Amino acid sequence: MKGLFRYDIAPGVEAFSTQRDAELPYYVVQPHQVHGVVIKEVTEPMTTREQLEGVDALITNVPGVAISVRTADCIPVLLYDPVHRAIAAVHDGWRGTVQRLSQKVIAEMQRRYGTVAGDLKAVIGPGIGPESFQVGQEVVDAFAEAGFPMDQILTDCGPKAPTEENPMAGGLHIDLWRANEWLLQEAGVSDIQVSGICTYRNNDRFFSARREGAKCGRIINCIKLR
Repeated sequence: MKGLFRYDIAPGVEAFSTQRDAELPYYVVQPHQVHGVVIKEVTEPMTTREQLEGVDALITNVPGVAISVRTADCIPVLLYDPVHRAIAAVHDGWRGTVQRLSQKVIAEMQRRYGTVAGDLKAVIGPGIGPESFQVGQEVVDAFAEAGFPMDQILTDCGPKAPTEENPMAGGLHIDLWRANEWLLQEAGVSDIQVSGICTYRNNDRFFSARREGAKCGRIINCIKLR
């Protein structure tokens, strides 16, 4: 199918992120996200966005229900439990990451399905990379106060020195890929694929809100039980 960046997770699950020219192969459930920590279980394959207002993570154990999160620089996390046959799609912008949304989702999967974190297979999809995610001191402080390993996720690149080629040169930079990988590892997940694709630097293939503006299109990050 055109324009799909596919993930090889396991035989029992299908997962992908859409590129700019993508055509969805089937109906995909998409929440209306608000950078919060609300988690919703989806059991009906034709659930609408209007039914998922204010939701930033979806879970299901129903085969054939394709769940997703929408991103355009934020970090998508897709989870698969091969033992209890359950999946999750998580929208982790910096706010969701600071609030440890991925860990909350794992806890909810454990409560509903009996999921054990060590059994999970995880994908961290395309999102803004550390070289492009320049932040203010308030964002750095939020991560530090939340207990993240700052020596692993923070880089001080000196005074801001924007150029036409690199508007994000200099300043403070947070590695959201590593921050979310660390959250998963702290929860007990070890099987983690990190795409390493920066949406800001690859906006010819993927949408980037920071480069294009908040009204740009969105990447659909989908996972479905076969």
